[in-house]
Amino acid sequence: MSVKPIPEDYPRVTPYLCVDGAAAAIDFYVSVLGATERMRMPAPDGRIGHAELQFGNSVVMLADEFPEMGVRGPKSVGGTPVQLHVYVEDVDAAFARALDKGATELDAVKDQFYGDRTGQFEDPFGHRWNVATHVEDVPPEEMERRAREAMQSMGGSD
Repeated sequence: MSVKPIPEDYPRVTPYLCVDGAAAAIDFYVSVLGATERMRMPAPDGRIGHAELQFGNSVVMLADEFPEMGVRGPKSVGGTPVQLHVYVEDVDAAFARALDKGATELDAVKDQFYGDRTGQFEDPFGHRWNVATHVEDVPPEEMERRAREAMQSMGGSD
């Protein structure tokens, strides 16, 4: 039997989140975003050394902070420049659950010119999430027109 260089059931790119409170983060992502816990490996001291969550056909790995190994979450380093984008069945409900469970609203849920309804929040662990539900298939010509209008309304040029 040959070993595959890219294991089955893993996408090519997988985000790996470091958090202060991985167990609570797993509960948050399961209840707010509908993730399914694939596996969890506790470290001898009780911290989570590695865990995996399934979001539809995507995987997110995560672990607790291990400062002694240089592994720190966004709150420990002053924030994050990274945003994760996730499609959900009902963006309004997911966004409301996130806020109810301690997330901070960064951008309210609204319809976007490209056919998605989106909002952005920072979870209680410092990670930023764009949540979306696709609500309209926009034909290419219409997309071009809407994009041009959106750029103009933001002060850009065409």
